[in-house]
Amino acid sequence: MIGVDLVSVERITKLKKRFGDKALVKFLSPEEILLAKSDATAAGFYAAKEAVSKALGIGISAQCGFMDIKLYKDAKNAPFFTLSAHLIEAYAITDLSLSITHDNGFAIAVAVIEGKKNSKKLSH
Repeated sequence: MIGVDLVSVERITKLKKRFGDKALVKFLSPEEILLAKSDATAAGFYAAKEAVSKALGIGISAQCGFMDIKLYKDAKNAPFFTLSAHLIEAYAITDLSLSITHDNGFAIAVAVIEGKKNSKKLSH
């Protein structure tokens, strides 16, 4: 399963000008906000969460909110993520991959999730 998303860095800049750092609380945890030291990184994190939700095939929804996807950086500053328990139960996940890049005012993220959807676990 693969998901991709593109976000304008300016979109994040405008949100922060209008709402301050409270804008980030809508889609980032306090730990993620500490990692997002620039608007470009915040845009990349937004794109990453959207890409992960698209890879799951459900998008950001009642089944998968922004806080169900937790973003981290490893020792080499590469991004990775974990999922909430109910999403892990809904998929037989064998591998997760995430790539984020920024260029020319945009952030793009690609998420690859290997596993199998258990539709019975996802229905509400």
